[in-house]
Amino acid sequence: MDRRGFLLLLATGLAGAAVGRGAAAMDLGAPDPVAPPPAAPATPTGPGGLVAVPAPLGVVDRLPGTGNQLALTIDDGSNGEVVAALVTLARETGTRLTFFPNGSYRTWGDNARDLWPLIESGQVAFGNHTWSHPDATTLSDAEVAEELRHNQDFMRRTLGVTATPFWRPPFGSHDERTDAIAADVGHPTTVLWNGTLDDGRAIGAEELMAAAQQWFAAQAIVVGHANQPAITTVLDQLLALVESRQLQTVTLADVWSSPA
Repeated sequence: MDRRGFLLLLATGLAGAAVGRGAAAMDLGAPDPVAPPPAAPATPTGPGGLVAVPAPLGVVDRLPGTGNQLALTIDDGSNGEVVAALVTLARETGTRLTFFPNGSYRTWGDNARDLWPLIESGQVAFGNHTWSHPDATTLSDAEVAEELRHNQDFMRRTLGVTATPFWRPPFGSHDERTDAIAADVGHPTTVLWNGTLDDGRAIGAEELMAAAQQWFAAQAIVVGHANQPAITTVLDQLLALVESRQLQTVTLADVWSSPA
């Protein structure tokens, strides 16, 4: 689909999403849908024949190698319309995304049925961002583990994500202790970033695009958030920027596979 067609589809989808998708966390409405049983694991080969290597133990903040890959990673999920728009972006344009959700937001359950086929095909991947987005360095060992395990249970039950080597500490706040706990519960790779959409705060479209112009580059891991509506107004421009710089979007799972 060309970018104009995508914009028309996105506008229609957002109008519908506004009726039924909220932005509140910890909503006690209808339960999340239950994900279907996962398909057999796919061969860890990404777009263009990119072969994943084992995920490293420790911190990463850029993609390995010297290719033209760009990892667009999306955190949180407090705004259901933004989550829906990003899912539509992936489905209709083939853009590959890695999500780091907080399961306390109902928005992921609201969009789960649209995410399931993208997860199964490998076009979107997931990492653990904790259940409720605390600063992990302020928690006890047991509390860090519970935040991660609660989110694991949510991703498995609602999204069908049975395992991921990746976790991203909220606010990027971590230390050797939190990283060791994450590794113990199944996430050996602490994912930070070397580029940002600067949308961890209230932001306008112009500022967001200025950040993208600065940080969209080969082998970058760029962090954005499914929180601020501004990102839904510039998706077409973001795609054009990726294309103009001859970058190839990849998920983190395209690059790094779960260790055996």
